[in-house]
Amino acid sequence: MAESKNKNLPIYAVFFAIIAKLYFLLTHHIQEDAFITWRVAQNLMDYGVIGFNGATKISASTTHLYVFVSYIFNLIFGKENFIEPLLIFNSTLFTIGSLFLSHLLFKNNWHKAIFIFLFGILPPSIKISILGMEYGILFFLEMALLYYGFKKEKKWAFILLPTFILFTRIDTVIFLGIVFLVDVFWNKKIRWSYILGGILGVAVCLSFNWFYFGELVNNTIVAKKLAYDKVFTLHQNIEYFRLNYGNFWGMLKLPGDFNPITIVIALFELLCFIYLIRQREKRNYFLWIIFLFAWTKQIVFLSQKSLFDWYYWVPQILLFVPVLIFVLEQKVKRNLWLTLLILIYIVPMLAFQTIHSIATGNGEWNYRRSIGLFLNTYEKDKKQWILLEPAGYVPYFSRLKTIDEVGLVDKQIQQEIKKDKANSWINTVKKRKPKYMLSYRDLFQDKDSTYYKTNYRLLNEFRIKDHLKSDYPILEKIYKLKPSGTDYNLYEKVK
Repeated sequence: MAESKNKNLPIYAVFFAIIAKLYFLLTHHIQEDAFITWRVAQNLMDYGVIGFNGATKISASTTHLYVFVSYIFNLIFGKENFIEPLLIFNSTLFTIGSLFLSHLLFKNNWHKAIFIFLFGILPPSIKISILGMEYGILFFLEMALLYYGFKKEKKWAFILLPTFILFTRIDTVIFLGIVFLVDVFWNKKIRWSYILGGILGVAVCLSFNWFYFGELVNNTIVAKKLAYDKVFTLHQNIEYFRLNYGNFWGMLKLPGDFNPITIVIALFELLCFIYLIRQREKRNYFLWIIFLFAWTKQIVFLSQKSLFDWYYWVPQILLFVPVLIFVLEQKVKRNLWLTLLILIYIVPMLAFQTIHSIATGNGEWNYRRSIGLFLNTYEKDKKQWILLEPAGYVPYFSRLKTIDEVGLVDKQIQQEIKKDKANSWINTVKKRKPKYMLSYRDLFQDKDSTYYKTNYRLLNEFRIKDHLKSDYPILEKIYKLKPSGTDYNLYEKVK
């Protein structure tokens, strides 16, 4: 009866959750790496090649499926107008994914509806939805696999969805593996169709990489491993964890080394999980899956010194699921529990994310994008090269050929990193002689300043302090409260 009453409520909640997040489009808070994927998609349009610089093939984007989705949106809406429709599409898919998740966890449709809305307005959900990365699609596919495969037991889901999931991100092998292990332990049997789907997914992904790019693992993974690889002692590992745990296990980043809020929330999440799994409920099967996956992924990525916070968005939001279930299913004073959760946690989190997105949007869209637009106007020859880091906004809006310091979009610099990591920048400059360099540092004060002064001139200085102004006093206060951005110096080769 509970499932049949008010059966449309979850659908209404999906629409409300999508609409509630649309105002974040106004902040222009878009993740830097999204522009790498979108440039790859446009490179496919212009040159018929999955790459970043003309006809050179390179897996510069972490995600193959999202490249093709972005390509389709560029074809339909055009290069100038595709971003907002694509962000709305991502948000819609994520919210439908949360609808699937609600069907796995609740019987009562009111509970489903409230869960979908509250789940959708927490910071990780907003970032998954609006920041332009592939995680909206990924979350949709993962929850669809759990719903259609492991709840509805549709064989097509076991065969097709693992392929789409792995083609979105190859590291989703962690998710697929945890699902397999929990399913075997819970049901004491092996689903051979799921194994077939996993084998097919791995085969498709690796075959595409090998036959198209001539590599098994995406270039982005190789480049990051090469550029960020560090050997840590046990003491350094402990110190690293102490300094960074709050950014990955929590829903927000706080200044300073100690984040007590994260500890309190993590403990409450764990206590709620323990309380729920002690009950005899079929949904505990799915609770084990999402909770073990979330912890496993965070531990694996943190152990590999993966600093990029988008790796942690999906685990962050899944770890909070037991809290929402616990509160919604309280038999005594449920309304009080729910009111306290909303007022003490969810509303402050939403407010924080709003301020964060406004400030970051200013630093990225208004500031960093302006550097790309300046270069786009200044340099008409789009075959000229620029050396910089990172390879998102500036290359996308300048349209120049790009060498990035890490080697995500250009493999040649990886060879320089292998030979002499400390001097890979200057060695690349001497060998490749890019027309432009964009650096955080003052290269004329660098140890190789003589070479730079002889061969380059300072073209422009870009300073974040010049972008902390607004006609609206509230926005200006936010910009100054949380300045987002880095000072840059732009150098041009002397002819």
